This record gives sequence, C-alpha cells and structure tokens, in this order.
Amino acid sequence: MEIKLNKINCVSGMIEVPADKSITHRAVMLSSLAEGNSVVRNYLPSDDCSKTIEAFRQMGAEIKIDGNDLYIKGAGLKLTSPHSGKYDIYAGNSGTTTRLLSGILAGQNFETVITGDDSLSKRPMQRVIEPLSKMGADIKSNDGLLPLIIKGKNPLKAINYENDKSTAQVKSAVLFAGLYADGATTYRESVKSRDHSERMLKAFGADVSVDGNSVTICPAERLTAQDVTVPGDISSAAFFIAAALIVPGSNLIIKNVGVNPTRDGLIEVLKQMGADIALTNMREVSQEPVCDIVVKYSRLRAINIDASLVPRMVDEIPVFVLIATQAQGVTKVSGAKELRVKESDRIETVTSQLKKLGAQVESLEDGFIINGDSGFNLAGAVVDSFEDHRIAMTLAVASLIAKGETVINDSHCVDISFPGFYKSLKDICR
Repeated sequence: MEIKLNKINCVSGMIEVPADKSITHRAVMLSSLAEGNSVVRNYLPSDDCSKTIEAFRQMGAEIKIDGNDLYIKGAGLKLTSPHSGKYDIYAGNSGTTTRLLSGILAGQNFETVITGDDSLSKRPMQRVIEPLSKMGADIKSNDGLLPLIIKGKNPLKAINYENDKSTAQVKSAVLFAGLYADGATTYRESVKSRDHSERMLKAFGADVSVDGNSVTICPAERLTAQDVTVPGDISSAAFFIAAALIVPGSNLIIKNVGVNPTRDGLIEVLKQMGADIALTNMREVSQEPVCDIVVKYSRLRAINIDASLVPRMVDEIPVFVLIATQAQGVTKVSGAKELRVKESDRIETVTSQLKKLGAQVESLEDGFIINGDSGFNLAGAVVDSFEDHRIAMTLAVASLIAKGETVINDSHCVDISFPGFYKSLKDICR
C-alpha cells in the first residue's frame, strides 16, 4: 500500500493523538495480573497492543472492549498455560509485548513459546534472556532471537542487576519477574529510562522503591485492580509538533498529551533550539503528568544531542532528524545506537529516505550529522517506510514541506501505533 502526499500552506487547529502505547501495554498486563475488575480508559487499539490483549486472554484474563475502554477481570499473578494453536503466543511486531511478557512468563509454572513476525524475529532478545536466566528461568532461543521458549520457575531468584544500557523494556521485564522472586530484586541503569512500569506497579499495590537510577521491587502475593486512564502518546504527538514547527504560518494545539519527565526529551531539546512551544493545563492523570501542547512555526537553530538525552526521546529521534534539516546550523546526534535494532535500522532508514527528499543527512555508527545550512528546501520523491511506523510518519510530515508529490511505500504500517494517522494529519492541513 502506498500513499501520495503534497506540500501544504500551513498546519492549524486542535487535535488529540491516540493513547500512549507504552502505558496501554502495561495497563493491560498489570490489570490481567491483578485480582478483581480493572478498567483501562482511552486505551490504544493498535496492532501492537492488540497482541498484548490477545496474549492475556489466552492465559486466563477476561478482557472486554467497549468503545475506547477495556474492562478486564484479572487472572491473578498465576496465569494459565495458553496452548491454543500452533504457537503459544504470537507477538506480531511488538517488542514490548515480547520483552515485558517474558518477565511475567519467567515466574509461571508452565512452558510458553513466543513468536513474532519477520521484523520482530530479527530483533535482539538476549538483553532480557540474560537477567531472567540469572533469576532461574529456563529460556531457549534462536541464538538470541525469536522464537523464545520460556520454562518458568516459581519462586524465581531475586537478583541485583546492573545494565549499562538505558532500556525500559529490559527494566520492566526484570521488575515484572521480581513479583515472583524469593526476595527484593534491584535493577540499576546508567541513564534512567521511561518509568511507566514503576509508576503503575505502585498503583496496583506492588512494593516498589526508586532511588535515582535504581529500582527495587519486592515479591507480591497479589495485585489489586485499578481504574486507569491512558494519556495521549507524546511519541505520536511528536509528528504534529514537528509539522507545526517546520510548516510556515502554523499554529496547533495538541490536547491531553502525557509529558512524563522520562519521555519529554524532545520538548526540552526543541525549546533549546528556539521552538515556540507552551505546555498548558498541566495536571496528573492515573499517576502520569498530562497537559495540552501549543506549538507555533519557529525558526530553529542547530543543537547537539548525546547519550544523556537519547533515552528520553529515543522514539522521537527519526522525526527530530527531519526537524533538524530545517534548523540553522549543523546538528549532531550521538549515543543512539539503539536505533539500529528497532523495527528497522532507523539510523540507515532515516538517512537514506530523507536524502531522497534532498536533505543533507549523514549516518554515524550511533547517530546522525544533519546539515541545515545547506538550505531548507525539500523535494518530493518516492520513499520507503521499511514497514516501520515511525519512519512512515516522519516521511509523511516531510511531505508537507517538500515541493511536488511524495509517495510513501508500505504506508499502512502506521497502524502499529497510530491507526488513522493520515486522516488526523489531513484534518490539520490547510
């Protein structure tokens, strides 16, 4: 499937973006492990989150969909074996489903197989296999890749685990496994990654303590059902922030966006570049900070981003590179090697496809050099998403300032995180 897009005059109006994907995954998982009836309001009905829902239905949770809400009768911490077909659990393209679920399955008294699509089957799983194996789970893999065959153990062995990488998926897997351990489990990371799991585990009644970049969780006898409202996803909002910043004359309001301090790196960086961005109506919803974001077209100046900032904006870096092509000066991004093991090698895909549109972008082993001084004009071309939702959406935003027609191949992959993205984009284009 392809989509054809053209340059526009400006972006304006008011928009709401879909619910946060990371929070939806965790809300479904913890509600399914809780005792009692939980409600997850404003969940994200994306392909990835649907895989998590189906996995827990297979293991004993009762999950009903009613409009934008989920009603979940939890199965408790001890799940039932899925065994329902050729493969036990199919995670599709969802790395979050696979890695977080691995931590939960590590503490069960049955064996489970997790498989995925071709893209997910190329993504590294050794990062979760290592700590979970140290806790006593028996995990077999295809040389660190899917399928994963997980034979759980209960109780698991409590560990102190230190990771030199900043990755919320590994941290969450270890914390979830810690619910089933024989003592307190501590996870330390070099730079703090997104903390949705810690916040939500506390809300569901787990004994969790945070000390800087360390998190300690104690084993749990039960979790208690909750009423969770999922805020708008800042990673989805990033594409509209970008559109308003780079299309002259734009003025846009994005409502009800989660601005967790472990996820707001893009906003911090853009303000340093001179972006006209205001956060209004600040409030807290289900343990998460939420606001409305007002964005106006801005002339930006280049900036350097290093490893200390990357974890707080890792999913937004593809569209940030596009923004940087419109900033005065040379922008450098480093410390972002994690992008090479996402849905695509995002360092290569971003570089190659933006070059097709006329941008001066060079890839580094761990990032990019973006030359905005070369001139701000892009031209339409035929480009490829590489079946990566964030690449497709970045290219769609680029088309808004590219002279002529831009054709995006495999454009349907946006459904992984943002069903209805192209309609939402069209609604604010003038």
